[in-house]
Amino acid sequence: MPSERTEVQVRPGAEADLGALTDIYNHYVRETPITFDTAVFTPEERRPWLLSHPEDGPHRLMVAVDADSQRILGYATSSEFRPKPAYATSVAMTVYVAPGAGGRGIGTQLYQALFDALAGEDLHRAYAGIAQPNEASVRLHERFGFRHLGTYREAGRKFGRYWDVARYEKDL
Repeated sequence: MPSERTEVQVRPGAEADLGALTDIYNHYVRETPITFDTAVFTPEERRPWLLSHPEDGPHRLMVAVDADSQRILGYATSSEFRPKPAYATSVAMTVYVAPGAGGRGIGTQLYQALFDALAGEDLHRAYAGIAQPNEASVRLHERFGFRHLGTYREAGRKFGRYWDVARYEKDL
């Protein structure tokens, strides 16, 4: 019997989402090497991150929501790539899917909405770093036209071991 799929709506993130977004991110902090943060955050500690992603401009936050339950299923962001002014037309891309919501195309829907929202912005390149191994994230980024640039070997240490980070780039 096929599993029931609920409708997913993608919209800009809002301050009311902060608790759920923090919970999703903290899952990855505690359980995976996908982020190199090693200590969980409170929603108040994450508030500056949320506020750095307004509804317009090059730095955006898109949220996937279950249409029936309104549960947040994931989020994607475009953020400042580097703080120096010459990098203003480049963005760093990330996507996080809630535990148990993977394999449903949520990441694809989030990135599609995010790239659609960014289409009119003065942007030249998007970059992503993917801690390895993470085949699902590699497939998602390649599906959206990201090219592998290279891999930083043993770039970060978490859970008592070193992790490689593959770097990707996309023309905008």
